[in-house]
Amino acid sequence: MTHRDLVKTVLMAAALLGLAACASTPPDQGPNKNAATETQQWMDRIKVTSAPDEIVLATHATGVSANQSAALEALVGRWLEAEARELVVTAPNGAGAMASQVRDRLILFGAPGARVRVVGFDPTGPEDNTIRVGFLRYEAERPKCGQRWENLSATRNNVVYENFGCAMAANLAAQVANPEDLVRPRDMTPPDAGRRNDILGKYRKGEITSSKKDEQASGTVSKAIP
Repeated sequence: MTHRDLVKTVLMAAALLGLAACASTPPDQGPNKNAATETQQWMDRIKVTSAPDEIVLATHATGVSANQSAALEALVGRWLEAEARELVVTAPNGAGAMASQVRDRLILFGAPGARVRVVGFDPTGPEDNTIRVGFLRYEAERPKCGQRWENLSATRNNVVYENFGCAMAANLAAQVANPEDLVRPRDMTPPDAGRRNDILGKYRKGEITSSKKDEQASGTVSKAIP
């Protein structure tokens, strides 16, 4: 497997897992009639695609150069803006020292260490003597509304018209900050261990565990001058 093939495999694996459970209804079959509501059926028409956003770095015995550092900083900026899951550093096994420097730079520029993953591979030729750094960027394609309209005045069957809900789904696809949220939920944030220990300590002592009540929660009439 070549360097480029390995990078594509690593970056696309997560996308395939998420998108496998988010199949869209073929356009010629119309919206999903088994949806819970009339508006929900159009959510299946939002197509979410992913593509790698990556940079390629030449390996140097002296480590990361100034130009490479600037490129890494710009990449972290795009990664933070896209709210992506992880940054992947794919490096040949003989470039472990520089790969470690690349990871340190990514963390220095704002990427959490737990979200930076280093993947090694065995190079097969001179063209594989590079380090690729990137992440998966997701895009949402809006459904096309208004292609077919029936007689909106014929309401004797008390059913919604076929395009009902399409505009809402199209607006959602256009405004969503991170289209990956339409594929799968985000990871849970770590629990607040300090607050948990404080509450459990009060509970064991038989003390009140609720927060103190302030004046704004008292329900009294405002003292503001009219």
